[in-house]
Amino acid sequence: MALTDLKQLSVTERLRLLEVIWDSLGTDAESLPMTEAQRTELDRRLDAHERGEDQGYTWEEVLARVKGEG
Repeated sequence: MALTDLKQLSVTERLRLLEVIWDSLGTDAESLPMTEAQRTELDRRLDAHERGEDQGYTWEEVLARVKGEG
């Protein structure tokens, strides 16, 4: 499929294609290995979460931050 072909698709069709591509990446996670630094940071964050030190953000907080309101 060429780029010109993609532009012929509706927005809904392109979003669906994007969703299918995104979902397919999860099945190939091993082909995108993490660096040791990434693995260390992920472990650190997971440990902090499990200890209750990092409870994350609510959807409202995330949305306000994205909109520049928080």
